[in-house]
Amino acid sequence: MIPATYIFRNMGIRVMSSFSYDGEYMGRIIKRFGFVAVKGSSSRNPVRALLGLRRALDEGWTVAFTLDGPRGPRHKVKPGPVGLGKSSGLPLTTFHAAVERAWVLNSWDRMIIPHPFSRVLVRVGKLIHVPKDANEQEVESYTAELQASLDRVCEFSEANVGKVGSSEFPYYKPK
Repeated sequence: MIPATYIFRNMGIRVMSSFSYDGEYMGRIIKRFGFVAVKGSSSRNPVRALLGLRRALDEGWTVAFTLDGPRGPRHKVKPGPVGLGKSSGLPLTTFHAAVERAWVLNSWDRMIIPHPFSRVLVRVGKLIHVPKDANEQEVESYTAELQASLDRVCEFSEANVGKVGSSEFPYYKPK
């Protein structure tokens, strides 16, 4: 979350934030970076949260939230994003920010705090369009596709973060 907060700062992105003490605290921090908190959580009042995100999409804003929810399991996509993509008709994507050197917290999500001057590599997945008329089986298929996209971006960024800025990096183009 920390590298993503810095990288995507001041874009007016709407982010789901829970009503909990931690959510309120994080909401205040992300506001300083130009994000707007949408109150709700997938575990408490998920309908309100999704409606708030849907309203932001209808107003033309970009929305973001962790695909694995507030309780995990880690990197396991929940159905909410695909439902939001279906109802809005807008494409979904995934991203992962890998950090070369970091402190790793002993939490369910293994939150990372980058060491100063550590390299970061953000990989963004392909756009996934969920048709508004998708049936339940198709929604499950799109959820699996979103999961596969998340797995790919995580694997790529984690495998290549140490090569950022070097000629070893697969997408390095010398001037």
